Amino acid sequence: MATAATASHPASASTSGRDALAAASSSPAAVCLVPFRWWARVREEEAAGGVQYAATAAASPSYYGLRLLHSFLHPDLVLRLERGECRAGGGDGGGRSYALVPADELSRALARQNSGLGLQNKHSFAGDSAGAYPLVLRISVRETSILTLKISKKDNPVENYKRANKIFNVDSQPVHVWDFSGQTNLILMNEWNRLHDCCHADQENLLEVQVYAMSDSLTSKIGGDMNYDSSYRSFGRAGSMGLIGLENLGNTCFMNSSIQCLAHTPKLVDYFLGDYAKNINRTNPLGLNGELALAFGELLRSLWTDRKPVPPHHFKEKIACFAPQFSGFNQHDSQELLAFLLDGLHEDLNQVKCKPYEEAKDASGRPDEEVADEYWSNHLSRNDSVIVDTCHGQYKSTLTCPTCSKTSVTFDPFMYLSLPVPSTAKRVMTVTVFSTDGSREPCSYDVSVPKFGTLSDLVQALSIACLLGDDEILLVTEVYNNCIIRYLEEPSDSVSLLRDGDKLAAYRLPKRHEKSPLVVFTHQHFDEHSSDDNLTPQMREFEAPLLAALPEAINGLSLRDTYLKLLSPFRLSNGAGSLNVCMGSNSDSVDLMDATSSDSGSNNFQNSQLEDSPESSHCSASECEITKGPDDLYDGGSGSNKEAQVEEFEFYLKSERGDGQQQKIEINELNLLETAPSRLHVNVHWLRNASRKYATSMLNNLPEIHKLELIPKGTEDSVALHGCLEAFLKEEPLGPEDMWYCPCCKKHQQAMKKLDLWRLPEVLVIHLKRFSYTQLTRNKLETFVDFPTSDLDLSSYIADKSKQPSSHYRLYAISNHYGNMGGGHYTASIYHEEGKGWYKFDDDCVTPMSEDSIKTPAAYVLFYRRE
Repeated sequence: MATAATASHPASASTSGRDALAAASSSPAAVCLVPFRWWARVREEEAAGGVQYAATAAASPSYYGLRLLHSFLHPDLVLRLERGECRAGGGDGGGRSYALVPADELSRALARQNSGLGLQNKHSFAGDSAGAYPLVLRISVRETSILTLKISKKDNPVENYKRANKIFNVDSQPVHVWDFSGQTNLILMNEWNRLHDCCHADQENLLEVQVYAMSDSLTSKIGGDMNYDSSYRSFGRAGSMGLIGLENLGNTCFMNSSIQCLAHTPKLVDYFLGDYAKNINRTNPLGLNGELALAFGELLRSLWTDRKPVPPHHFKEKIACFAPQFSGFNQHDSQELLAFLLDGLHEDLNQVKCKPYEEAKDASGRPDEEVADEYWSNHLSRNDSVIVDTCHGQYKSTLTCPTCSKTSVTFDPFMYLSLPVPSTAKRVMTVTVFSTDGSREPCSYDVSVPKFGTLSDLVQALSIACLLGDDEILLVTEVYNNCIIRYLEEPSDSVSLLRDGDKLAAYRLPKRHEKSPLVVFTHQHFDEHSSDDNLTPQMREFEAPLLAALPEAINGLSLRDTYLKLLSPFRLSNGAGSLNVCMGSNSDSVDLMDATSSDSGSNNFQNSQLEDSPESSHCSASECEITKGPDDLYDGGSGSNKEAQVEEFEFYLKSERGDGQQQKIEINELNLLETAPSRLHVNVHWLRNASRKYATSMLNNLPEIHKLELIPKGTEDSVALHGCLEAFLKEEPLGPEDMWYCPCCKKHQQAMKKLDLWRLPEVLVIHLKRFSYTQLTRNKLETFVDFPTSDLDLSSYIADKSKQPSSHYRLYAISNHYGNMGGGHYTASIYHEEGKGWYKFDDDCVTPMSEDSIKTPAAYVLFYRRE
């Protein structure tokens, strides 16, 4: 329901009541009907004086029976309003008196009362049985000082018509109406001109008013000596104004939450309850033709004057019109709507009609204070609105070139702060590390990384666990269906992209081979257990590929030697020994395979190894390096044994097109490729006896990533708001997509960026970045952020220590999100000044809440006002 809806529209006698009512209802809200005594005490001193009218019944039969028949044939309430003496105020001469007042003046009067009285009455204004309701009046001019007022059943709901009969019942006591709105004068003037020009008579003018607090108890008090407090409490109790909910139109809780927070921002309340329409900029090409500001102002007024939940249909229509992403009835982000709304309101109310072009000058060694004031002055020359006055601040941004140390300093405005939420929740991930030169046995490590950390976090933790050398790098891959399907080379990618059932393999590469071409070996072997009769075993793929730097000479011999070198850690000693492989940072060595070879040639090879080298090394948690004899494992023994080993493998060049085509590589084949690809894929077929000579468990069974670490009860993830601020302000490198062009180096550089707060706004909006989005995943952080409700001290974060207003803030509103990315619900927690307490705004339901209960992991957007 609007605060007031009024119109002064001519309507001919032939115009239907429905059409006339529609014309009146489409006009902007402007006039309210309130108790005269109350208005006389609370109105502004400079407000215009009122015009007094005495109401009497229009002519009707005096005989009672005829009056009943007349009322049946003419079911309208008709009054004769006779103009009296024009005075600025005073008594009403007894009886009941009402005042027609402008809605904006009424709003200001209510706001003043709310801020000044601090009433202790717990009976809520919203709960008053009187209620507020619209009433359509038909006014026509009989003579210069006499008006006819008609209230018709066809214009008004039955209940409203019955209430009007009680208000204007002139049989029991006199009724007076004071017009402080100027509407009756306007009607008289229009009728005078019309009669003079066109000589049309019996012209009716529709006037829609909003009637407030006309309960029986109130009207009875008006006739007596009613004191100030009782009059005010009967009309608009301070403790309940603004405690009105918004109806959910279908997944619009995100919108309701943001609106309630803004609608309880004191400076915006005062502004939109006043004459804000005069400040609308309809020519701003960046604005929304003033329609967004008008829709928001109308909605805010309803929230502060209505007594039942407000359906924000009109406001939602305007939002969808100018921001199609919010159309329909899907769930959206309350902070995204808030950002659009603040920006749209600013442009609709921007008082700068012609924005000057101001080119930012380089600091050139000037003091920061001078440069910051220059930037701020340029900003204000193009932006002047209540949003700027309330919500805009300024921060200092410093970029430093990592090569030449050139710095660039700018001072940029902000409307809100989007703070990262550092999370202490950990995820345990298992990764198997392989060598690329055959010097180490494979080892699986369990490493802890932030639950929503990056691949950079994973590589860092894994590097520490495997004691990666300064001259080495780790290439992390995702393995699926026996092949490397993805190289995890983007440090900023989230580990949430990796599911619990995925399998990871990391390869130690010398730094000198970081950009070198690579050869990737996939391999398959005969599974002797795949056939019941063991006569026709099937080929099976080994799960873990092996990887190495591509040899300079790409031929059959070099590829064979490279592969055999990679297999050396898996070689069994004497066929009956065991290979000890590290299974984690705290694991003991485990037997992977016991196999006894029945092939004499193989036994001769292994016997020679036992004579030339010590026992297989114990793979410890600190290092999994293999100890070999004088010759490499794959190169030991006699030439015949080596030749026998070579015959155990066949090599095939896989098609780069991924069509499954393979070309056999002959060992003596030279110049296999004219140009080296970045990654050469080779498939190795193990012949029947080969698998008996190697421990293949680590090739066959690559472990999955572990499940999320369970957080014991009482140790939930939490962080202080100051920790979020420090994470926001800390120096960090720009992302690869945000490279900065260094004017000294003459090229784009991944500069270091440092932010500092410079100028704080009157209202500080803090957005906690709980949601993260990628092409494949969406996550929400449930971290509990411990934020102060009073005395948020930001003085230590302000870079400018001179001439700053107070840097202490008090919390007054929170936009909350409950649930996850798949589905959730928004509410608002708001401190109500008049009610002296916190209230929960859950769509159309508004209930008190304790201050202790406002701090939850659902807190999403925080609203602070300067103390």
